[in-house]
Amino acid sequence: MSERDRFERLRLIRSPRIGPVSYRQLLARFGSAGEALRAIPDLAARGGGRASVADAGAVEREIAATRALGARYLLMGDADYPVLLDQMEGAPPALIVRGDVTLAAKPCVAMVGARNASAAACRFARSLAQDLGQRGAVVVSGLARGIDTEAHRGSIDSGTIGVIASGIDIAFPPENRDLQAQVAERGLLVTEHPPGVQPLARHFPARNRIIAGLALGTVVVEAAPKSGSLITARLAGEAGREVMAVPGSPLDPRAQGCNSLIREGAILIQNGADIMEAIGGFDPRMVRQGSFDFIGAPVSSDVAEGERTAVIALLGPVAVAVDEVIRQSGLSPAVVQTILLELELAGGLERQAGGRVSLR
Repeated sequence: MSERDRFERLRLIRSPRIGPVSYRQLLARFGSAGEALRAIPDLAARGGGRASVADAGAVEREIAATRALGARYLLMGDADYPVLLDQMEGAPPALIVRGDVTLAAKPCVAMVGARNASAAACRFARSLAQDLGQRGAVVVSGLARGIDTEAHRGSIDSGTIGVIASGIDIAFPPENRDLQAQVAERGLLVTEHPPGVQPLARHFPARNRIIAGLALGTVVVEAAPKSGSLITARLAGEAGREVMAVPGSPLDPRAQGCNSLIREGAILIQNGADIMEAIGGFDPRMVRQGSFDFIGAPVSSDVAEGERTAVIALLGPVAVAVDEVIRQSGLSPAVVQTILLELELAGGLERQAGGRVSLR
């Protein structure tokens, strides 16, 4: 990949309304990021709206700021882009990293849990992370308060990966600033956001997909119902990874999430040996080969107006699976994907988790 192509790929993903799915579709359709950038205004016009692309000067300034921080980019398609993460449907096309990228190629286990975790759970998480490190696993977590913090502390000497929901120069929570610096120096610090981006609420579910995507399995140490940790576990399960949980007292609300996961089929975990046994059964044949295989390339010719009308009629404010739109429309997947892409670039379509779409 030439430097020019890398620049244009970064500019493509930084353009308004371009997400991981539309990024892959555009590259698959046009063959290069440069051609895709030139085509965006016309595609948006077909979808009934207008679209612009990221300013080249702004992207150049972002690259300079990233380098000044001692960080670098991993783009989808790079040899050292994490292979397991590449298999996630919503994998970020561009990562910014500091530290040892070879850690992501080792057996990784995600460890997540409550921010207001009990003292016993924090102690157990730290001990479990140390145990995993001694068994050759790298621990992945989100540098949040509670379980995440202890997971990193327990694995800082053996190998840890911290995934954050902000720019790589922003520490959140502030009290973890020193720990985040240690992770960047002795482990690997990962984000999909440019420098200077603050950790907004909507960034955390997206961060969770990276945590789940980097690992062979996710273990939840302590979590209340409807917590962010359970989102990470769900994403891991949807990606075909192992979901594990540490049981807790039914009298402690912070254990209800873990106990519910076990009741629903998650593997009960008591020590590092249990985790290594669980991920040891991971079937490499489940790993999809290639970044664009699971998304059909949209057709390159114009879509008939009647076809566009038929697809739009099947959409509404309630999210529906793309496969269902294809089935009910009777159109080819390529035609439907093209129409959805045009609507997304025009600002009329929102993509949601699980391959679902809705009208804005």
